Amino acid sequence: MRISYRFFAMGLFAISLSVDPKIIRAQDNPNLDTPPMRPEFGPTPTPRGLRVITTADGYDNFDLGTTSAEPHMSMNPLNPLWTFSAFNTNSAFRSTNGTSWIASSPNFVVAPNGDPLTAYDSLGNLYYETMYGGITGCKVIRSTDNGATWSAPVTSIAGVDKNWLACDQTRGPYANYVYTCMTKSGGGNFARSTDFGATWTNTFAPNTQSLPGMMVAVGANFMGGNNISGGCVYVVTHSGSNGAGIYTLYNSTDGGVTFTQKSSNQFSNYIGTEVNGRSTVAAMRCRPYPMIAADNSFGANRGRLYLVYASNNPSGSGNKSDIFLRYSTDQGTTWSAAAVVNDDPSSQNNFQFHPAIWCDKETGRLYIKFYDTRRVPTSDSMDVYATYSDNGGLTFAPNQRLTNRTFKINFDNAAAPAYKGDYDAITSNQYASLAVWTDFRNNNYLGMTSYFPDYAMLASVARDTLNFTDSTTGTIKVPAVKLYSSKVKFSATVSPAAPFVFTWQGRDSLTSYPDSVTLKIKTNNVLQGNYTVTVTGQGPNGTPVHTRTLAIRVQFVVPVPIQLASFTGTHLGSTRVRLNWRTISEVNNYGFYVMRRQENETSFTEISQLIPGHGTTNEPQHYSWTDSAAMLSRWYYKLRQIDLDGTEHYTEPILVDVTTSVSEENGLREFRLEQNYPNPFNPSTEIKFSVAAQGRTTLSVYNSIGQEVATLFDDFTAAGQYRVQFNGTNLASGVYIYRLASSGYVGTKHMILIK
Repeated sequence: MRISYRFFAMGLFAISLSVDPKIIRAQDNPNLDTPPMRPEFGPTPTPRGLRVITTADGYDNFDLGTTSAEPHMSMNPLNPLWTFSAFNTNSAFRSTNGTSWIASSPNFVVAPNGDPLTAYDSLGNLYYETMYGGITGCKVIRSTDNGATWSAPVTSIAGVDKNWLACDQTRGPYANYVYTCMTKSGGGNFARSTDFGATWTNTFAPNTQSLPGMMVAVGANFMGGNNISGGCVYVVTHSGSNGAGIYTLYNSTDGGVTFTQKSSNQFSNYIGTEVNGRSTVAAMRCRPYPMIAADNSFGANRGRLYLVYASNNPSGSGNKSDIFLRYSTDQGTTWSAAAVVNDDPSSQNNFQFHPAIWCDKETGRLYIKFYDTRRVPTSDSMDVYATYSDNGGLTFAPNQRLTNRTFKINFDNAAAPAYKGDYDAITSNQYASLAVWTDFRNNNYLGMTSYFPDYAMLASVARDTLNFTDSTTGTIKVPAVKLYSSKVKFSATVSPAAPFVFTWQGRDSLTSYPDSVTLKIKTNNVLQGNYTVTVTGQGPNGTPVHTRTLAIRVQFVVPVPIQLASFTGTHLGSTRVRLNWRTISEVNNYGFYVMRRQENETSFTEISQLIPGHGTTNEPQHYSWTDSAAMLSRWYYKLRQIDLDGTEHYTEPILVDVTTSVSEENGLREFRLEQNYPNPFNPSTEIKFSVAAQGRTTLSVYNSIGQEVATLFDDFTAAGQYRVQFNGTNLASGVYIYRLASSGYVGTKHMILIK
């Protein structure tokens, strides 16, 4: 089978190709970075909706669904929860809450041809640009409501490859001007709009553009006594060869009407290994694009210009690449020495490539993100890392891993140079950045985002089944952070709507980490049903934002007439199992029946006669019964308790392992939690316990309202006896409960701390 495609080459003439689908791959023209002619890059993919991927340690990646690479993302400077991202060829997503994205692919009227770019101006207008016409230029549309609705498309610029877009987000003399640039035949084009994207004027056509990578950025004019916000429009072109790229920097101080060449430098070389005129890492094609950003803030580095690129270190095809930063304090005339951004030890053993850059207009913080293979010795798989600089690029914060799963680079074994996307993006607000990238963890093209700096978030509930009017507590933890130091404020809602009452115990915010808060969840005549409590954590301006859910079941619960302190089972040897249980108090307790089932069975069988109860008593009572017919197996036991009026209640089952024969001469194999000694104590005491089978064992301490105050033991144990020390120096005087859980056994006891 062969598939025919019709496309336009450089906008000059039409040609037809008949391509075998087994060998379809990226176009090999090293002077163009157009998407490949592959079936999956035809119709716009249908996103399947947002999926939050949370690791066990509590960090989020936001999976937008299957896309087609080359994402760009922008954040509304008036509302950081409003973000918009677009992927090839027109897979777009918008968010109004910073944690969930809506598929929102607009109509460009003409067929989009890729390289999507996005930008916000200072008034919150959103611009979305894409190449079109196979490829003859770019179309731009504008939205005033974060991508819910769009203006009619207009042509912004003519060209044949790789565009870029930027807005003036200041209140300066060129406020809200929109700028774009693009490679054309024999050079580059630059155009601007002064009327919110309604019309565009071509003002500049540098002849130094020949390789993909022309870019535009806006910064402050802070030289020669000037202090003009948005007063510098920078354009960088890319020429030379793949192994010796030349970056030529131009500057305009009149809003993009005229430009002056400031410098031309040969900074870059290959990335990885050159194949057919392109750099490749694990067969993925790469480009040492010149990525620029300028400081428009009123911080210490106002007016500084930044240049980031990837290149081999040492130079030469076949070596491994680093991320380099240079900065200019004189509008691009001279440049600092190259500083390596990545901080991996022995960086010559790893690849870093695909950098993206953003300078925050409020703080001047410079953000840089990139692909990185440091976790994989073979360098055939990678993660996304990020860092920032608060001192103008002199030093960088420790690199942080943003991805929560490493993924293979050449996941489909494509022939080099294989298209996997040529760029992505990072954007920011005063408190956090939001990075977007193409992720291959599922062996396809996923659109993925993550906040940075960021915090982990975990949530658990003490009891998930409540009565109509009842209460429980939830614990919300921030167990770790990635360079995050701002405040996190928590809130809670319930769905479907019901009369739940949420009360934060003591505080609803955290300012240091790791730490946690406690949420009291109270039902107030809530109807029976299943409910979802959503807890949201947010930074000072709403970002970073993360949510966790707690499942709550509301049902009528008949009060149990006994308070069961413990229920344990011990293998005595042969086929004998001794069951012991203790009550704290009893009300109208007629008695108990013992029930059991094998591990592979689904129903319990009653195996005992009535074991009489003690009616009503506030005194602790002890009970024991021996099962003499437990053949070798794993058995679950539970108690059926009967009230004097005939009402029945059942205990939670316990597990007793009888798969190994144990003789009484060799001693008992049993689960046992002993009383602490001394008791009362100040400030320390010893707790002994025994486990009868190997498994996960935890020993935790709770205060009188059920809050966990300490975890004394949490490990995989063999059968045997154990002892631990508990020190209550940092706790108040009072009654505490300690709880042992192991292989189905649960036991609790009380202890008293007196100071």
